[in-house]
Amino acid sequence: MKDLLTSLISFLFALLITYFLSLQSNFGSILYELVFLIYLIHFISYIPSFLFKTEKFYDITGTVAYLFGIYFIYNSLIDKDIKQTSIIVLFMVFIWALRLGIFLFYRVFKFKNDTRFDKVKKSASKFLMYFMVSSLWVFLTTVNAFVYVLNNNSDFDFFFYFGSIIWLIGFFIEVTADLQKFKFKLIDENKNKFINSGLWSFSRHPNYFGEILLWIGIAVISIPSLISFQYISLISPIFVYFLLTKASGIPILEESANKKWGNDEDYINYKNETPILFPNFLNQKK
Repeated sequence: MKDLLTSLISFLFALLITYFLSLQSNFGSILYELVFLIYLIHFISYIPSFLFKTEKFYDITGTVAYLFGIYFIYNSLIDKDIKQTSIIVLFMVFIWALRLGIFLFYRVFKFKNDTRFDKVKKSASKFLMYFMVSSLWVFLTTVNAFVYVLNNNSDFDFFFYFGSIIWLIGFFIEVTADLQKFKFKLIDENKNKFINSGLWSFSRHPNYFGEILLWIGIAVISIPSLISFQYISLISPIFVYFLLTKASGIPILEESANKKWGNDEDYINYKNETPILFPNFLNQKK
């Protein structure tokens, strides 16, 4: 019952955010349709995922929802003069979603399973909750970018250039960190070992730091275009930070790491010397 309630709350929360964003905006119906589209895609994917007790469709579902959302928003402006800044921001979301989705999908097939779902996929309500929360994740991470694009009223300015630089840095960090960890796991000698090299020597979760940073970049870009209740869309980077640091990301990985290497002296030293999220480039001993 608790899991079903969480699923419902995630949907209602998305609708609530949409309601406030619709006030004093002429694209409210577009956002409502976007919410229903994202949740429908996830629900359709959930059905075979539960029937076959597999998590292999989970990450790719998020990517499909992102891509459909991007196309939906672009198509809603097809009859208008779409500004270059709006197209660039859509491309930012597109390249991030496509890269991450392909990477996660390939990783699942390469390493057989995602341990996050070992128990979850056996419960219909709990597995559904994961898909519904993923729907909320897709909507809230992109809503700031999509509101900016739908406003379609910004030219190249300081906020655009500064935010784009932040986005590029964040994207580079996330891609590099993911690639470093992926290559690390491919080496047989590293089986059951933790990575503490490359960007992972500066932060225990540099990929998450990069992801938070890139959404902050888009938020910076959007600031001049927002009016009234549209500022609520700035929840995007805040939500990403909260979810990754307090819910699904870092807490789960830290708990898993402590179970594996909690008594390993090297890991204890690594944990004591390396920040959990924000990189420390100044006091690096390695």
